Amino acid sequence: MNDFFINWLASAPVTAVPYALAALGLILSERSGVLNLTAEGLMLVGALAGAGAVLSLHVHPALALIIAMAAASLVSLLFAGLVVVLRVNQVIAGLAVVFFCQGLTGLIGTVAGWQNKQIDSLPSLNIWPLSEIPVIGRIFFMQDPIVYLTIAIFFGVNYVLFRTMLGLRIRSVGENPAAADAAGVSVSLHRIIAIVAGSCLIGLAGGYISVVSVKLWVTGMTGGRGWIAVALVVFARWAPWPALWGALLFGCIEAVIPRIAAAGIAVPQYLMLMTPYLATIAVMVWVGYRQSAVTREPGALGQPHVREERR
Repeated sequence: MNDFFINWLASAPVTAVPYALAALGLILSERSGVLNLTAEGLMLVGALAGAGAVLSLHVHPALALIIAMAAASLVSLLFAGLVVVLRVNQVIAGLAVVFFCQGLTGLIGTVAGWQNKQIDSLPSLNIWPLSEIPVIGRIFFMQDPIVYLTIAIFFGVNYVLFRTMLGLRIRSVGENPAAADAAGVSVSLHRIIAIVAGSCLIGLAGGYISVVSVKLWVTGMTGGRGWIAVALVVFARWAPWPALWGALLFGCIEAVIPRIAAAGIAVPQYLMLMTPYLATIAVMVWVGYRQSAVTREPGALGQPHVREERR
């Protein structure tokens, strides 16, 4: 039983990283006032690009993750053009991009012959002698590099959002774009920057699934993680650190499913597969129950900015 809990907690960070990175990317985008529902699609693009880079270009997995980020950010320009330039309804545009990405990645992955092909991955870091500490050594000091990089990314994004002039401008166009525009801040430019930067993190989340976690490409392999990340943003009240803790919660829930099956515990398979989504529903009910609490939702979230004609 002791090994069961150690193995479970040691694998939880690997399953939590995609949730954490995708939620952080959405927070960065939505802090600028753009309601972003594209996470599921952009994660698929990142997963396909990362796996394809390793299989076809034979690049190092670390470079494949960078390619995954670039691919997702490139596709996000389509979403940015729709919602910022053309001012299309942000919910409809987000869903359209998701369906587009699902079809595109399925088509490319099948035509290129990347389905179910094992790929090389990043090795886990063994931080000796800390890794030799009983129990906690295996949990905290024997993870892959992206797990540790994710923590650094959270520090960096939190610093940029709340300690820099760029972050202040991004938050200002999300709270009151008219006032920001009157102060000389380009609303469109900063919203596009936030969308593209956030999409890089979402692409990294998808690339991590295919290149590091699963180590192959399968059509639709994100399995709804992008939608759970959308719920995590609401749960975290658009704040980075609560999103990380929420991602760890969902990571623990997802990591326990194969452990229970391996332990031979008689639990219906489909009930276990439902567990992350049941947890998502529970989180949304909890958020709705605490609706009276102070929220950090950007004031202009989902509202297109139309610059008034000056006379």
